Amino acid sequence: MARLRIGRSYWLDAFAMQGLGRAALHGQHTADVAIVGGGVTGCAAALMFARAGVKAILVESKEIGRGSTAASTALLMQEPDTDFVDLARRYGPATARRMWRCSRAAVASIRRTLSDLHAPAVQGLPSVYYTNTPQATRRLRREVELRRRAGFPCRWLEPDQLRRTAGLEAAGAILTPGNAQADPYRACLAIARGAEREGARLFEHSKVRSIEATRDGVTLRLRRGTIHAGWAIIATGYATPEFEPLLARFRMMNTYVIATPRLDADTRARVGIGDVMLWDSGRPYHYLRWTPDGRLLFGGRDAPYVAGPRRPARLRREARHLSRDLVKLYPALGGIRPEYAWEGLFAATPDGLPYIGAHPRYPRQLFALGYGGNGMTLGYFAAQVLARMVQDRARPDDALFGFDRGRMRRR
Repeated sequence: MARLRIGRSYWLDAFAMQGLGRAALHGQHTADVAIVGGGVTGCAAALMFARAGVKAILVESKEIGRGSTAASTALLMQEPDTDFVDLARRYGPATARRMWRCSRAAVASIRRTLSDLHAPAVQGLPSVYYTNTPQATRRLRREVELRRRAGFPCRWLEPDQLRRTAGLEAAGAILTPGNAQADPYRACLAIARGAEREGARLFEHSKVRSIEATRDGVTLRLRRGTIHAGWAIIATGYATPEFEPLLARFRMMNTYVIATPRLDADTRARVGIGDVMLWDSGRPYHYLRWTPDGRLLFGGRDAPYVAGPRRPARLRREARHLSRDLVKLYPALGGIRPEYAWEGLFAATPDGLPYIGAHPRYPRQLFALGYGGNGMTLGYFAAQVLARMVQDRARPDDALFGFDRGRMRRR
């Protein structure tokens, strides 16, 4: 039995090649936009700007793609973290429909981009959103009704259909076509290389120390260099300490993931999970998917972020809990110990949607923060929105994700 790798993402071990290996930024530089953050959002923004002829520089404090992106399970979900029924209650059915359409379009768009860039291991799959309690079953039936009424394709799975589809004993589920899964690290590197081919400049090990607004843009100061740009794009996924006034808008959360060893064909058949990805109605929810080499990734048990000496102990504890949760769902996995366990860090917002765009405290700076558990999809969507904003091509729906969306009337 292989030793359990604690704290290291499966994706980093699965990728045999080295990362980008880009130099740190030195000296004086100018650009139309300076992008802070080298995950999917930042790299996608660099690609979009470069394709549009906008001079872009991206700086990453560590290594591109090896932060929250590499910790992701990379479910490319059109469904936001918040159910349609909840968004409709908060903002009204018409606005909720517009928000969901944005997320649905982003999945299709990132899939096209990854295909164009020949990113490996991108697979279109339906999602199965299941429940095991009578109360949640009634709620999910209402959810599927509202989604259909809003024009989103989905269908209800009765227990016997769910058993055939996912090998799962549960009360019912919503099956949604049009989703996908990817290798997040390889996807991010493919996007980064595409951005460079289009003319963007990428730097690693380049931590931004300060950002100052000027008369015609911003100045970013780093340890050994400076960038003068018309705009700064803050694509860090969550508000870093430099943006302390924004911290109250977010809850920093850890999510936990385990990966089984490779399972042989007989074991996979006994488990019974088909070509679907699963998540449940619990709060916090669990999520599950196959990897291309036949492992099961199983995650969840989201909890408020902890740092310091308690962090490794909690990861080990949550990995044990996840192992028990997985065997409870699929008894055929009894006796199979996980080979990997790691944690991811993400920012959650009150309505489960990201904040994308400008904030009055920070002139000439645009933000992409707070994706919740749907970072690949919403991060890519955020890059699209910010690219439009810089080029004065913003769409009406882009404002739905702004910092001031709480003022929107329910209708």
